[in-house]
Amino acid sequence: QVQLVESGGGLVQPGGSLRLSCAASGRAFGSYAMGWFRQAPGKERDFVAAINWNGGVTHYADSVRGRFTISRDNAKNTIYLQMNSLKPEDTAVYYCAAGPFITTITSHFDFWGQGTQVTVSS
Repeated sequence: QVQLVESGGGLVQPGGSLRLSCAASGRAFGSYAMGWFRQAPGKERDFVAAINWNGGVTHYADSVRGRFTISRDNAKNTIYLQMNSLKPEDTAVYYCAAGPFITTITSHFDFWGQGTQVTVSS
């Protein structure tokens, strides 16, 4: 079992930056692949980024590639999502998730946090 808690969301102007964190507790965090997803009002939860157990492999959605960076610190049981050049369409609740292998598919992740709101607006 893994418990996940996101933080770092907030209101930012277009073109600005935010860094999200996801702190994990529970067993064997370092063995899990991790992912970030987001859900805007009235829309499905969409894949944003994922990272394998040791940080050596990453995947990104086309919409964020080149602007967002996922990373992890297994010593701190934490993953991060650095978000730069933010756009209004990035507005959503952002969730972190843990699963047995790196994937872009929502249903393949077993554990989820409660989410943190990111709002990009002037």
